[in-house]
Amino acid sequence: MSYRDKIQDIYQKIDQGQMMEAFEQYYAPNVVMIEASGQVREGKDANREFEKQFIGMVKEIHGGGAPYITADEAAGVTMVETWMDVTFQDGNRVKMEQIARQKWEGDQIVEERFYYNAAGM
Repeated sequence: MSYRDKIQDIYQKIDQGQMMEAFEQYYAPNVVMIEASGQVREGKDANREFEKQFIGMVKEIHGGGAPYITADEAAGVTMVETWMDVTFQDGNRVKMEQIARQKWEGDQIVEERFYYNAAGM
């Protein structure tokens, strides 16, 4: 399976409500995630907890998608542009857009960096 196939599978799983299943399958134990703000989370346990907290803040998902996906197979790098329209538990509705770059080793992501407007974060 190519890296492009793998990243497409992740976003298909997310679309089917299987975000944590995709996380468990495709993220390495030593994964590092870097937010647009510069915040760094190291390790699968810390990132799993962050993802669970985010999911817990969401009241309703109105839509989302990953319209653009690309891969550099030789370098083991993928990039995805995504959007999500959500209402949070506090009633705030937001359309979030970001680009995520993943570095792969074998079948798992070892680093993911997010690019988005962090001004309001």
